[in-house]
Amino acid sequence: MTADPAPAAAGAAGVLPLDAEALYAELRRAVQALLASGPQPTHLVGVVSGGAWLAARLHRELGLPGAPGVIAATLHRDDYAQRGLATAAAQTHLPFEVEGAHVLLIDDVLYTGRTLRAVLNELFDYGRPASVRLAVLVDRGGRELPVAADAAAVRLPLPAHQSFELVQDADGRFGFVLLDRAASRLG
Repeated sequence: MTADPAPAAAGAAGVLPLDAEALYAELRRAVQALLASGPQPTHLVGVVSGGAWLAARLHRELGLPGAPGVIAATLHRDDYAQRGLATAAAQTHLPFEVEGAHVLLIDDVLYTGRTLRAVLNELFDYGRPASVRLAVLVDRGGRELPVAADAAAVRLPLPAHQSFELVQDADGRFGFVLLDRAASRLG
């Protein structure tokens, strides 16, 4: 279920030579398997912003009832002083009762685990779910907290100065951009 390719080098303009649509197809298969083997009903909740895009598309393509949830970690982040409220426009919307619910969180990139810690704090502000599982498009390693994905389309380590950004075009297709903080400090 999880591919382990060699680390990818960025092409021109920081675009990664990873096929985000192929990885999405792998994530979709993994989410289908998690939903089939898990408790019912399970509610999809996407982490702002890439995870929310993924959850919306998964929810639609899998024909799940209701609407997917969206969760923002902004107010629970431990780096709030550095990041500020730049993403304050993103708000949590959970169209189901969280208390006693089974939740499958969807995120684009899992790295240190700090965003997921903040997401769990936000989720518990709405109630105590019966279970929470996690599916991610990319697990890049580098954990600082004991967080693990139940499913990852790919495990792809990157140096600490680099990060992935999931992008979505006007047709809803996914791609990746590689951000390099070391290069931005030099230029």
